[in-house]
Amino acid sequence: MRIVIGEDSALFREGLASLLIDSGHDVVAKAADAPSLVAAVDATEPDLAVIDIRMPPDHTDDGARAARTVRARHPRTGIVLLSQHIETRHSVELVSSGGFGYLLKDRVLDVDDFVDALRRVAAGGSALDPEVVTRLLAGRGAGDPLAALTPREREVLAAMAEGRTNVGIARRLWLTDRTVETHIGSIMAKLGLAADEENHRRVQAVLVFLNRA
Repeated sequence: MRIVIGEDSALFREGLASLLIDSGHDVVAKAADAPSLVAAVDATEPDLAVIDIRMPPDHTDDGARAARTVRARHPRTGIVLLSQHIETRHSVELVSSGGFGYLLKDRVLDVDDFVDALRRVAAGGSALDPEVVTRLLAGRGAGDPLAALTPREREVLAAMAEGRTNVGIARRLWLTDRTVETHIGSIMAKLGLAADEENHRRVQAVLVFLNRA
């Protein structure tokens, strides 16, 4: 993959670049602030942009806002947001278009899982950190459609949101493929997501709880 990194911490930026290069990928540009990141993506048109949510110049959500700009200009470029803390304000719009990931920085320590998540996003899939998914699924009220889900169905939905396939969910939860299919069918029915050719029900199921965050 051809990758652009947007990260203001020089130590983390260079360490991430070394990790990706050692994994066989091409880091085509590195940027320390949001405007430079957008310019780098415009110039190189990479397969993937890995972006810290909080970057200069404002050190608030500059990276997330830059990600939205990148998505608008380069819809085929996968985007992975990195953060020290869970911040979901910009996630709904980005995840709905596919090719999006949201990972906590300490997950980068698990190199194999991290690189696998990057590949999924670059291929048009999704990769949401399990802690992000757990936070979003927690504390739902009686009027929430997610309240109808069983604990196991919530686990399956959480794994779906991480971007895992049915086979991946089965391995994660020690279930058979058929059982996973049954749970997913139940989730779709409880959320009122009918099968049709124009909508991606897995993405819609994820959006149900993201929109409630």
